Amino acid sequence: MPPPAVVARATDSTFKGIAMSIDQISLPKGVGPHAAKLLDAITGAATHEELNRAGGKAEGFVLGLESTKAIKSQIAESLYVAYDDAASNRSSELKG
Repeated sequence: MPPPAVVARATDSTFKGIAMSIDQISLPKGVGPHAAKLLDAITGAATHEELNRAGGKAEGFVLGLESTKAIKSQIAESLYVAYDDAASNRSSELKG
């Protein structure tokens, strides 16, 4: 586990597969940077409370996109999985 001052980001090797999966999801123009920012908030959470808050924001973001029909349900599911995987990985790191 990295020292507390070092925060994992979506571009770090630990999360490279997750970052790639977000990049490979076909999102409407302008949505990608917001999706990546939410992923960074999840992977960079310093506490479980921050992680829960970031995960909730990501879930709400996807729900909003899906409910306004900005993305199809398959795309929404891909985002949910990417965010959930990132949150699970970060939670394990915070426990360690």
